[in-house]
Amino acid sequence: DTAERDCQELVHKKEIVEHDRAKITAAIAELDTKKAEALRETWRRVNTDFAAIFAALLPGATARLEPPEGGTGDAAVDGLEVRVALGGVWKQGLTELSGGQRSLLALSLILALLRFKPAPVYILDEVDAALDPSHTQNIGKMLAAHFRSSQFIVVSLKKGMWANANVL
Repeated sequence: DTAERDCQELVHKKEIVEHDRAKITAAIAELDTKKAEALRETWRRVNTDFAAIFAALLPGATARLEPPEGGTGDAAVDGLEVRVALGGVWKQGLTELSGGQRSLLALSLILALLRFKPAPVYILDEVDAALDPSHTQNIGKMLAAHFRSSQFIVVSLKKGMWANANVL
């Protein structure tokens, strides 16, 4: 009788564990679905802003984030690559870009991320060091026009950035 009761108790505990396991597995699947949806929405929004900001900073250029070729096509699994076109010609890699173009590309991606998840204060240290004055002025105008709810502390030695500053 004791062995039979112990056996029934263990069977009952096993059923509870299996039920809990099924609930945990369902919760994990639901969280994975929500995570994938959040990643796709983030990618969509950041990609849109990234393309717009890069085109504004470097007229005639296009940039976007996309899953790598030969992958599953799922950004959550494969990650994302930065693709750039200058004058309608897609570059094979970022090494084909000049230092100034790479600076504008990196700044565009950072600003796109900041538009998605804003913060109250940003510090930029000589982001315009590799840029000519016209591009520096474009950055200053972009910050002044599109990031009104944030405060930027910018270290710059170029007049194009100073001209768009509220305070020097």
